[in-house]
Amino acid sequence: MTWPEPSSALGWVVLVVELALRVVALGVIPGNRKPSTGMAWLLLIMVEPLIGFAIFLMFGRTRIGGRRITRQRVAVDTIRRRVAEHDLSFDTSALPPTLAGVADLNRTLGALPMTGGNEVQLLADYRTVIAEMAAEVDRARSHVHVEFYIVAWDEVTDPLFAALQRAAERGVDVRLLFDHLGTRRIRGYHRTLRRLRDSGIEWHPMLPIDPLRGRFRRPDLRNHRKILVVDGAVGFTGSLNLIEPGYHHPRNHRIGREWVELMVRLEGPVVTGLNAVFASDWYVETGETVDLVAVHGEPDTREDEELDVPCQVVPSGPGIVAENNLRMFTTLIYAATRRVSLTSPYFVPDESLLYAVTTAARRGLEVELFVSEVSDQVMVGHAQASYYRALLEAGVRIHLYPAPFVLHSKHFTIDDDVAVVGSSNMDMRSFGLNFEVTLMLPDPAVVARMRQVEDRYRALSRELTLSEWDRRPARTRYLDNVMRLTAALQ
Repeated sequence: MTWPEPSSALGWVVLVVELALRVVALGVIPGNRKPSTGMAWLLLIMVEPLIGFAIFLMFGRTRIGGRRITRQRVAVDTIRRRVAEHDLSFDTSALPPTLAGVADLNRTLGALPMTGGNEVQLLADYRTVIAEMAAEVDRARSHVHVEFYIVAWDEVTDPLFAALQRAAERGVDVRLLFDHLGTRRIRGYHRTLRRLRDSGIEWHPMLPIDPLRGRFRRPDLRNHRKILVVDGAVGFTGSLNLIEPGYHHPRNHRIGREWVELMVRLEGPVVTGLNAVFASDWYVETGETVDLVAVHGEPDTREDEELDVPCQVVPSGPGIVAENNLRMFTTLIYAATRRVSLTSPYFVPDESLLYAVTTAARRGLEVELFVSEVSDQVMVGHAQASYYRALLEAGVRIHLYPAPFVLHSKHFTIDDDVAVVGSSNMDMRSFGLNFEVTLMLPDPAVVARMRQVEDRYRALSRELTLSEWDRRPARTRYLDNVMRLTAALQ
């Protein structure tokens, strides 16, 4: 191979620097990274060393800052200590051995145990969820803890924010966390901040980026959790953000695009786990500790809820033992014996999850995946599409939820044994970059409720076939593969 001769001293300097960066990258980039991720970064740097290395310095590391890591460790250690001081309300040995093993894994990695005696209700209607949360806040006597990726005070969320304001005015401690960049990009952001400043609600942005104040980190790290806890007794979690279902985007309103969600309302010991996750994030952001003593009101029995359900809260994200949500997902899928039903708006798996799903299908199990017909994110949509051939060839049935709606709910069921629901997508971002919270519910009655949700999705969706997929234009397949490469740059 012959190298072009530089025409100036500057050219020699650039050549030497580029060669040095290539050599350094070979020995540094693969360290403690998945092979696919390491290869993607190496390819970028080998093609364009200067630009590639600059991008790597900005986006290639998941460190959240020394102070944050220290506070997070303190918070997790505190949770472990408090859990150890109390007897567990659920004996995992009562579960099938595989599920008991997953519950023990979740506790080892995420600190929170499985608890029993919980009440669980699935809520699929967008505005009903907002109304239910507002009603609970209006009954609050001690504290309300709110943590969402996106927050917007608009005509749909106003009932909840008005209830939060009323609670603060009557002396309830109302604390609100929202992701800084996730919320900032939404139209009306500054109007929301003005209303919050006048509300009496104590609020803080999560993972704020403000270089002038020394606040800077990898800009695509996100706190993607969705949590609302009232008095430590009632909790909500799932996929919904606190914003109207068209996300304040004129084009969405023009074409009728709305987000389809699934939330879970909880009562019982599991709510303490959700509250502990909030308290950890509040401590990391503010340095303030939060009293988590629950204040229980009158029992609220509902016709469409399941009783005495074992539940486990699984927090995940940078600083927690690597990708514990992914470990739970793959372990449960490998344990399936009859059926796997997956719902994820952004299905961009790493090798381990892709192998788990396709292996289940090739073992003869019924495996289905619900995704949106048209993704709301172009790059992610193309990256996701690059996996469809492997899934279809393995026998996975892909159901496309009709446009213009965005199927944003995130959940899956295994056989008739366990349901998993929360904020985590099945993509590399949710496994490695986002702070997420997930519920594992090993209860046949909850699975049956989730089956009803899946049945509604299936009735509305159309099934994608391999022959249809093969008819895509070559340029589309090319773009899919390029976007798949970008998804691995973590």
